[in-house]
Amino acid sequence: MPDQPVVVAAACDGACSGNPGPGGWGCLLRFSDGSVQEFGGFEANTTNNRMELTAALTLLEKLAVLPRDPNLTIRTDSKYLIDGFSKWINGWKRKGWRTASGSPVLNRDLWEALDAARVNGLPFSYVKGHSGDPDNDRCDAIAVAFSKRQQPQLAQGDYGGLMVSEPEPAADLAPPALQQLLTRLELADRLADGGYGLNLMELAQLVEQPLKKLEARTESWRWRDWQVQPTADARWRLARDASGSGEVERDLDG
Repeated sequence: MPDQPVVVAAACDGACSGNPGPGGWGCLLRFSDGSVQEFGGFEANTTNNRMELTAALTLLEKLAVLPRDPNLTIRTDSKYLIDGFSKWINGWKRKGWRTASGSPVLNRDLWEALDAARVNGLPFSYVKGHSGDPDNDRCDAIAVAFSKRQQPQLAQGDYGGLMVSEPEPAADLAPPALQQLLTRLELADRLADGGYGLNLMELAQLVEQPLKKLEARTESWRWRDWQVQPTADARWRLARDASGSGEVERDLDG
C-alpha cells in the first residue's frame, strides 16, 4: 500500500461585506501527491474577524488527524488571528476572558474552540494579503464568493467542511436565494447518506442558526427533512426523516 500523502501547505482567509454583514470563509490544504482540498462557508450576519477565525478552526480540526510535513505552517493574512492565537490568548484566560482594559474578549466562543483545537508544533505564519501569494489569493476568492452568496467550485475533499459545488446549468435559472437553499439541502442529503459528523460550527453554517442557540441543544431535533442527532463524540449527524418528503410536497402544492 502506498504511503498516505502528507499535507505540505495550508492557508485560510475570511471576508465580510459590511463588517458586520454577510460573510464567507475559505481555506485549503495541499498534499505531497499534488492533490488539493478546499473548504468554505457562508454566514448571514458576521464580521471579518469571525470569518478569519472560522477558517483557521476548520484547518486545525482537519490537520489534527492528517499526516503533516514537519515544517508545515498555516498561512494567513490576519495578524489578529496570529497575535491572538500565539500571544494574547494566555492573558485573556488568566483574566477570565477579559482584555487588558477589562472589556470582554470579542469572539470568545471561537477563541476557546481554537485553543481546544491547538495542534502542537503547528503555528500560523503571516503572508501579506493581495500580494500575489497564490494560496492566500485562492482562499480570499473562496471567502469573497461565499460572502456574496455565490457557489465557487472547490477542489475535492471530504465532507468535514461545508464544501459547495457549482450548481447544474438548469439551476442557474433559479433565483440566487433558491440556488443557495438547494445547495444546502443537497449537501444535507450527502452528509446524511455518508453518516458524517459535524461540529457545532459546521452545523450552524448548514442550518443557518446562531451558534449559541445550537449549544443549548442536547437531544435529537428536526431541521427541514432531517433529524439532527447528537453523537457520543460531541458531534451531530443528519438522518433523513421518512415523513419529510410528503410534508414538503404538500407545502409546495399550496
